[in-house]
Amino acid sequence: MNTPYLFDAFETRLGWVGLLASDSGIRRATLPRVSPEDCAAELGKDAETAAPDPERFADIRGRLIRYFDGRDERFDDVPLDLSGASEFHRRAWAACRTIPRGETRSYKWLANAAAGNPNAARAAGGAMARNRVPIIIPCHRVVGTDGALRGFGNGQTRIGLKRRLLDMESSANRAPTLWER
Repeated sequence: MNTPYLFDAFETRLGWVGLLASDSGIRRATLPRVSPEDCAAELGKDAETAAPDPERFADIRGRLIRYFDGRDERFDDVPLDLSGASEFHRRAWAACRTIPRGETRSYKWLANAAAGNPNAARAAGGAMARNRVPIIIPCHRVVGTDGALRGFGNGQTRIGLKRRLLDMESSANRAPTLWER
């Protein structure tokens, strides 16, 4: 049987991360989870028939491990398979990928960037909630207009993880102090 998807789960400093890919690119990713089984469950039914292929994911796996170790890793060149997503979601996700590491943007900014309509902030929030590839599409960098952290993690409230990622990115971007050199 020839499966159209490939799968990998690997351990990072913050937990297990799962990836699902097609020939076109990464289709789904998980935030850190307790176990590889939790990753497979979150990746959905496509993971049930996906073939395990750690070699296919060697580059992105290494980059994600380094990212969760606090290193400065970028993911804007990672090919994605966003088939089946609405045009608005694709535009919102593309705009989100332009947010620099260690910085945040508001849902209002994202709505304006994606739809040309700052009043579409709720729709932009919905696009972030449906982000299939967190970290690679850095939805954790999107915050409320007042700077407050909002929902994170496939509709689950994982604000603590969002804060940790933002803090990690900010500290990795800052220049070392005289005493740290």
